[in-house]
Amino acid sequence: MTLVSPARAGFLMMATVLAVGVPGLESAARPKKEPVVEAPPPPPPAGPVGLPDRLIGDAAAYQAYLERVTATSPGFTSGMAVSEALKTAAAYEPRAFIRGAVAYGAVAALQVPSFVASVRAAGTSPENRRLMVDYILSDPTYPFQFRGSDAAAGQAREALGSAGLRLYAAGRTIRQSAYDVQRQAWSKEDVVDRGGRLATVEAMATGGIAPAADHMAMLQSAASGMAPPTITAPPAQPPYTPLVARALQLAAIAALGEAGEDAYDRLTTLTSESNTDACLRMAKLNLHQCLAVARPNYEDIFCMGQHVMVDTGSCLARNAGVDVPPEPAPPPPATATPKPKRRSAARR
Repeated sequence: MTLVSPARAGFLMMATVLAVGVPGLESAARPKKEPVVEAPPPPPPAGPVGLPDRLIGDAAAYQAYLERVTATSPGFTSGMAVSEALKTAAAYEPRAFIRGAVAYGAVAALQVPSFVASVRAAGTSPENRRLMVDYILSDPTYPFQFRGSDAAAGQAREALGSAGLRLYAAGRTIRQSAYDVQRQAWSKEDVVDRGGRLATVEAMATGGIAPAADHMAMLQSAASGMAPPTITAPPAQPPYTPLVARALQLAAIAALGEAGEDAYDRLTTLTSESNTDACLRMAKLNLHQCLAVARPNYEDIFCMGQHVMVDTGSCLARNAGVDVPPEPAPPPPATATPKPKRRSAARR
């Protein structure tokens, strides 16, 4: 056994310490690394701008209906022609009409880029967008705070009001033809199957408007901003009519990207409006009462021109906030020319 001197033993111990290291000494000497914190992923982007296909379909049916009815020619030549025109014009149910009108007004409002951009800029996260939808649904004035809302309201008002005025003007032309056509013998003949004709027209007041698939592609492009604006109108300042406010609410939700196909049922809470509904139902009631007492064909022409077209067009224009031209004043009643007084014999 080899003995090691104390001096050499101390030297060997120091060498071992230097070689192995003192536990904790190395880690204390080196700076600690900060933990890497990864940035949270960005929130998912908003959905595309647009309306559900079913609401686009409602707007397309409404647009096509107005085009058909305003194109009615006053040149009637038979009772059958009057009957067909009447059935075409009367084929709308007030709630379906208003639903299509609000959707059509929203499409017009979505053609204002500044409004769409301002709404989308505020919806920075899914939670934020959901809250905004709740605000929009509960407060008709909420969309008014966004930049471009006055221009969007002007577009919606013009889209709805101008259509109403066109229908109103066409109705006055048809109504006048009820008088002009009386020169023709067929116009004074009794309507064929008066009771059946009234029942058919009353049934049409409970159904929807005929679909118009050929109008949908254009409206989809307009709602998504892929088509150039088809309406030009100056900005409109509040207060807005409830019908225009509804269109603006719907457009704001569509601009947020929150109007997907699964939102249709919820969005239909915006496509009813009590003032317009009451007005349209009164027009329908007056039409049915008019047809109930009408006998000759020319009276059916009058009922159609006045109550289907003039009254409906007036409802739409007024509830969009557009003035309707006043009706012309009736001609003054004819008065007999006074006869000269005869002088009495006493004064001759």
